[in-house]
Amino acid sequence: MSDTAHDDWNASVISEFRANGGKVGGSLEGSDLLLLHHNGAKTGTERINPLAYQKVGNGYAVFASFGGHPRDPQWFRNLLANPDATVEIGTDTVRVRARVADPEERETIWARQKATRPIFAGYEVKANPRQIPVVVLEPVA
Repeated sequence: MSDTAHDDWNASVISEFRANGGKVGGSLEGSDLLLLHHNGAKTGTERINPLAYQKVGNGYAVFASFGGHPRDPQWFRNLLANPDATVEIGTDTVRVRARVADPEERETIWARQKATRPIFAGYEVKANPRQIPVVVLEPVA
């Protein structure tokens, strides 16, 4: 998918998410999605990405799968540079701080994600040898 097509797809998912209280249809119907607001590592410009998530404690795990692409997505690199972010979950907005899951934590979260959303197992195969990062977004006051 070209960058322009990807941006258009993201924009349509974001619009549908907001119009339907955090729910979307099509190939994403039934998925747990959030909108991640993050700042560009170089530009500081706010970006928004719809991402699958998994509830982890009082936070949320997201997956830098990039559809199995051989490199990490830009949003992941942005969070490494600027870990303070905001997420929209349903109709709520939550300030969060991102951190990469430690290896043991990652394994537990990743195994659960592959079991509940098998497409992620396919992303893992396609991305090999890149290990898909798991990022935990923890709420901040």
